[in-house]
Amino acid sequence: MNKRVVFTGGSGKAGRHVVPYLTDRGYQVFNLDLAPLEQPGVNTLTADLADSGQVFNALSMHFDFGGLESGKGPPAVDAVVHFAAVPRILLRPDNTTFQVNTQSTYNVIEAAVKLGIRKIIIASSETTYGVCFAEGDKDYHSFPLEEDYDTDPMDSYGLSKVVNEKTARAFAMRSGADIYALRIGNVIEPHEYELFPAFLADPPSRKRNAWSYIDARDLGQIVDLCLQKDGLGFQVFNAVNDTITAREPTAEFLHRWAPGTPVTRPLEGFEAPLSNRKIREVLGFKEEHDWRKYVPE
Repeated sequence: MNKRVVFTGGSGKAGRHVVPYLTDRGYQVFNLDLAPLEQPGVNTLTADLADSGQVFNALSMHFDFGGLESGKGPPAVDAVVHFAAVPRILLRPDNTTFQVNTQSTYNVIEAAVKLGIRKIIIASSETTYGVCFAEGDKDYHSFPLEEDYDTDPMDSYGLSKVVNEKTARAFAMRSGADIYALRIGNVIEPHEYELFPAFLADPPSRKRNAWSYIDARDLGQIVDLCLQKDGLGFQVFNAVNDTITAREPTAEFLHRWAPGTPVTRPLEGFEAPLSNRKIREVLGFKEEHDWRKYVPE
């Protein structure tokens, strides 16, 4: 493999699982973050991605001291994975959340394209579907949630992610680079499966996540598949696991818990309402960590 990947936000909740997934598969990873990452073989550069100059520098540097040995300067970067962000609302003021997330994404994509990097993957979000951080009890327009959905968030975080998808599309059209936006579901780390009995006992509590999730390790697989798949231009992919967080089949569950929301195609078995059909069909994603493996009956 030996591809050189700059990963922003590798020290965060998702990144600290995705980065080791990539290094285990032979990628050389350079982490850009404001916090350290304890991962052997991965150097973390402290960088403010809202500063365009810092981003251009970070994407054109040696990954570590070993790079000095060649005497030829830093080698080319093969791909950038951009996960760094203010990760939700209510951590920073709303205007700061929007400004940091949109400016940093613009800076990362612009620098990558102008430095000749032809593969860029950015973290979008389930919040683009408009319910996760909505005011009040908002219904989805329809199920399943697929990539052609009319995204309409009302919050600063979800709005920033919609803008970032448009930024990615603009640069992909302008440059011909492959830029893939992952609408990442609720990220579940291995120890968090202990929360699922409470989720199952209180179905309304998971409406904001469309009764869906992504195992952090399966997200690593999705990023790997994106890095391997070239030539798709701009794409949006739902990055979620296969099945609904419920014991009932999906069609029956939604009839009970979301009766006013239209269903636009048959939902077979336990298919997640936030559908990952596109990553299965286009990228060949095969779920490894279904919640049922970790939650007792």
